[in-house]
Amino acid sequence: MRHLPTRSTRHRVVGALAAALLGAAGLGTPALAAGAPAAPAAPPAAAPAAAPQLDEGLALTPPMGFNNWNSTHCRAEFNEAMVKGIAGIFVERGLKAAGYQYVNLDDCWVLPQRDTNGKLVPDPVRFPNGIKAVADYVHSKGLKFGIYTSAGTKTCNTAGFPGGLGHEYSDAQQFADWGVDYLKYDNCNNQGVDAELRYNTMRDAVKAAAETTGRPIVYNICEWGQNKPWEWATGVGQLWRTTGDISDNWGSMLSIMKKNLPLAQYAGPGHWNDPDMLEVGNGGMTGTEYRSHFSMWSIMASPLLIGSDLRKAPAAAFEILGNREVIAVDQDPLGKQGTVISSEGGRWVVAKEMADGSRTVALFNENSSPQRIATTAEAAGLPDAAGYRLRDLWQHTDANTAGTISATVPAHGTVLVRVSTDRKWALLPPALEVNADEGLMAEAGETAELTSTVTDLGRTPALAVSVSLTGPEGWRIKATSRSATPALAGGSRLTTGWEVVVPRTTPTGSYGLTLTTKYHSLTGQRLTTSAPASVHVVVAPPAGRTYLSDLGALSAENGWGPMEKDTSNGESKAGDGKPITIGGQVFAKGLGVHAASAVAYYAGRRCTTVTAQVGLDDEKGAKGTVAFEIWADGKKAASTDVLTNAMPAQPISADVSGAKVVRLVVTDGGDGVDSDHADWADLRIGC
Repeated sequence: MRHLPTRSTRHRVVGALAAALLGAAGLGTPALAAGAPAAPAAPPAAAPAAAPQLDEGLALTPPMGFNNWNSTHCRAEFNEAMVKGIAGIFVERGLKAAGYQYVNLDDCWVLPQRDTNGKLVPDPVRFPNGIKAVADYVHSKGLKFGIYTSAGTKTCNTAGFPGGLGHEYSDAQQFADWGVDYLKYDNCNNQGVDAELRYNTMRDAVKAAAETTGRPIVYNICEWGQNKPWEWATGVGQLWRTTGDISDNWGSMLSIMKKNLPLAQYAGPGHWNDPDMLEVGNGGMTGTEYRSHFSMWSIMASPLLIGSDLRKAPAAAFEILGNREVIAVDQDPLGKQGTVISSEGGRWVVAKEMADGSRTVALFNENSSPQRIATTAEAAGLPDAAGYRLRDLWQHTDANTAGTISATVPAHGTVLVRVSTDRKWALLPPALEVNADEGLMAEAGETAELTSTVTDLGRTPALAVSVSLTGPEGWRIKATSRSATPALAGGSRLTTGWEVVVPRTTPTGSYGLTLTTKYHSLTGQRLTTSAPASVHVVVAPPAGRTYLSDLGALSAENGWGPMEKDTSNGESKAGDGKPITIGGQVFAKGLGVHAASAVAYYAGRRCTTVTAQVGLDDEKGAKGTVAFEIWADGKKAASTDVLTNAMPAQPISADVSGAKVVRLVVTDGGDGVDSDHADWADLRIGC
């Protein structure tokens, strides 16, 4: 076991260590490198020699509140009026009552230079009345106030605002004097100083300053997971970032979720994994995706810090952020982070133990089409019972189940349920699962055949059960077998065949269908449940050799940003890529993706080969490792070894004879997703 210095020894030596490292780099002491007189890196002589013990009463549940960064960055709209406006909205729109309490500032609140005493100076344009006045206003609303700085010579903004390295005790005292309740301590410009030493020093400074004011400060270690803070930061801060910054898109949210999920063992009351702030309401994702974002952050016991400007957010954002049943999952006093039960094929099951003995279960669909996802109460950790209560936390409905937990989950959607043993389960209506064939494809003018199934998951029968199927206007849909039954006993099914006629003029693309089941319970309740289905209208590739970038994809899953046609992947908005370049060779045609990626095309059983030149795009320099795979109807037809940026374009070819669907897959090479800009150059299909 590695023996670390004691806390008191650490905070005495860190200043000297930082100065030595900065001096070796030609930067002088941390304070001088920031362009201000040096403040003491060690506490004043009157301070106690040993650091006070961590206040165990802080952040016993994950912090909830607001941070401006995701919506404003350093734009002029980030100012005193905004902060006060958010505090008012917390109270007026019921967010405070729902548990949100911190109103936090991020970067750009301070001037680029300290004053002659080495103190931080609030920007007088943004905050004309100073920081204490803003904190006092937030406190007057019964809320708490947070602030930001970095464990380096400067913060992360390119303007170069002063950071806390070498000024820890002075800055912490300023924060405490202003009434700060929460500190986000970032990781930029750290000059190579040991992370544990940097964050321990500010921990000690924050604790000492808080003792002089009587106001404890929640300490957020924003170290991006670079040095695995989950392994050492318990007892240093109350939460620590596990990932890089989140962006307002599906790929970013998904990638961050996947990094945070395996760290469940490190979370608990007073020490939380932090996968970064919420994007709900910023507009880059759909309502379904935002509900998934909020559901998964809650089941992971993550801090819930709203990242949208609530003065502009739509009503739908408030409905998501204000869902108290989902918030209760996040804020459960037992403090367990949900653990992964299964994740095959992008169909995730995550279960969280709750203080009352129940389990919250998330059925999360990573895919771009509806998927049936299922588990059991036993797999979620509940004891054997005759029946269970199944509470849907988004629909706010109760049902009984014999133990199966399953649903058809929309594309990028999440079904979030709370399952418990309940002696009165028989008084609840049975849970009915409705699903249909997945992956249905049809060419325009064709008739597609579909089968739906209604299953009684409960112990009690469903009465007067009927099912209907609806689709886009102009589509003809009819049942080809029975679509109703007087009773459906527990465990029984109603299976119905359907004919779906796709109009000849229908453009290619995915079209949603809706299955709706109506039924009665034994107690006379009339209930309705529905589930999504889809039909992808396709066109077979033309004869000859065709560039796949000239055809429409069935689906495209991408690690960061959207898949790009004939350019590289720019990680953000569509169209932000550059010419495809591998090993100095430029290609006019192809696909630019980012691991982990899967792009599917309809081959219609009429094609024989797929060929490409593949590799990492030159735009990321020496970074990135990936591997390429070609799949034909669920079977791997070709693959490469792990490729690096130092390699030229590599050929790949696959026999896809008779395949209905071809999938192009890029993995991260086994070392995580980092700058994995992958190109399918000169990508063609032969038919």
